[in-house]
Amino acid sequence: MWVWRTAFLMAMWCTIRTFAKHAIELGNEPAAEPIIFVKPAACLHEEGPLPVTQHPGEVHHEVECVVRLNDDLEPEALAVGLDLTDRAAQSALREDRLPWAKAKCFRASAVVGGWCSWQAGWDALVDPSQGLHLSLSVNGDLRQSTPLSEMSVTPAQQIAALRSWAPVKGGHLLFTGTPEGVGRLLPGDTVHARLTNAKGDLLSEIVTRCD
Repeated sequence: MWVWRTAFLMAMWCTIRTFAKHAIELGNEPAAEPIIFVKPAACLHEEGPLPVTQHPGEVHHEVECVVRLNDDLEPEALAVGLDLTDRAAQSALREDRLPWAKAKCFRASAVVGGWCSWQAGWDALVDPSQGLHLSLSVNGDLRQSTPLSEMSVTPAQQIAALRSWAPVKGGHLLFTGTPEGVGRLLPGDTVHARLTNAKGDLLSEIVTRCD
């Protein structure tokens, strides 16, 4: 029974400071190498409004491209995702040099939109000709809007780092990092996140409200 349960666990590997401008907006140096943490699968918010009022702290949005891995640890599908963050808790924990679990791994702190198939490989994710683009609006106000080609730590670098030490497996998710423009969500807010390509095709979206 233990072996069966372990085989079906899903991890969400998350990389920070992959967009230089976002690192700078939070007062950090841009990363030269992947910096990775893990969200437990139980953090995934399946459906319904985001329970902002149930969290005993701040909830900030971070829109990301999420990659689902196949058994060869190649990308098999993409989605837009939200890595929700308690920024105040993160700042306090960082100041005390403590782990960030309370700031990143609270209930409903991960949201993933619908999946689209992706067979073009890792490098194509940041190829300008593909034109993959992330955007997030709150109440119709555009807050985050950046092409994946601006990533300073690429998904290819991220999976290479994971391969070197992590128990990463097919079916796991890779949250590839957020661009600048992160901000706080409040009860009553409507959130619209999108992943599009060079043709303007909608590949994945999240439309939800905050309760």
